[in-house]
Amino acid sequence: MEVIRREFVLRARKRGLELGKRTHIMGVVNVTPDSFSDGGRYLDRDRAVEYALRLVEEGADIVDIGGESTRPGSFRVEVGVEIDRVIPVVEAIRSASSVFISVDTYKAPVAAAALESGADIINDVSGLRFDPQLAEVVARYEAGLVLMHMRGEPATMHLLPPSPDIFREVVEGLQVSVNQSDIAGIPRDRILLDPGLGFGKNAEENLTLMRRLRGLQEMDFPLLLGPSRKRFIGAVLNQPVDRRLWGTVAACAFGILQGVHILRVHDVAPIRQVSDMIDALLWDGRVND
Repeated sequence: MEVIRREFVLRARKRGLELGKRTHIMGVVNVTPDSFSDGGRYLDRDRAVEYALRLVEEGADIVDIGGESTRPGSFRVEVGVEIDRVIPVVEAIRSASSVFISVDTYKAPVAAAALESGADIINDVSGLRFDPQLAEVVARYEAGLVLMHMRGEPATMHLLPPSPDIFREVVEGLQVSVNQSDIAGIPRDRILLDPGLGFGKNAEENLTLMRRLRGLQEMDFPLLLGPSRKRFIGAVLNQPVDRRLWGTVAACAFGILQGVHILRVHDVAPIRQVSDMIDALLWDGRVND
């Protein structure tokens, strides 16, 4: 099977991240009491910062800080609450490390506060649907932007009927998001696309998207994939959240073979080793003699 991964340079603030020559890892840090995988474990600022820095040591190129759970059935939190959770963590990480910092938010005020505090990338699970001011904030700060596809919204997305054509729906939805970012004046070299595994999609739809990831390359943007511990893995393997590591490893490996540039995961250390090995086999990966 021929594997093609296009090369890009993602611009984020005053820096660039070369994508394509190797797989990059985005480590997840949930500063929330109710995330589906590790809710409450890193709600304390010091624990969250310590954990984020450990992910960097394990090989994370980007740490993604989230202050609101977007699991199925979750509800929105107030802007002030999200800011209080996220900003102290961003400030502490930035003072301790030069790692790229992403903030998982769809709220313009949270994004502005995060970028002012040293974040580089905004990861918008709504693809600019929930807050029309977010794109303007990203443009003003010259930040990177992840545009993710979501069907519906977190509180009710798990109740949606199946899509008649999930791949087409994702492509068309992402194109709408890209058009909005164009209107806001965000250069295309600041954009990442994420098909949004698990966000309003059932298990079979997620598997379909995985099989057709290569088709997203036609949109000509770098691709981010977040399969980590998701329900579709549990559905295939009949395993609870805390026993989905090997399913996640398989999904990540398959994503690399489909040309994905960045993997968003909870278990950074094993995914770093897997991605480095696949990169060495497929391309000119680093070899330590």
